[in-house]
Amino acid sequence: MSEARYRLPARRAHWLFRFECDGQSYTGGIGRFEDGRIAEVFINSVKVGTAAETNAQDAAIVASLALQHGCPVETIGHALARSGGSAGPLATLLRLVADK
Repeated sequence: MSEARYRLPARRAHWLFRFECDGQSYTGGIGRFEDGRIAEVFINSVKVGTAAETNAQDAAIVASLALQHGCPVETIGHALARSGGSAGPLATLLRLVADK
């Protein structure tokens, strides 16, 4: 049986972050639950319509669904950690947000 999805209010605060990953510029956004936990993630590239942007957006959608079903953001970040320190756009954004 799956964990119930935590619904977000229709109107909620949203924080934007500009960052770079693998030489590409991105804008990432996060929304939070009322208790402050990250509830949703959005990622867009300045290079609209590219495979890199599509992959980043897909990763953000899956991460948002995981978060709304109770997966801790730390678990997602740990799962995305790679040896050598390389990271994709989602891992980069989550690391940036963790520092705030």
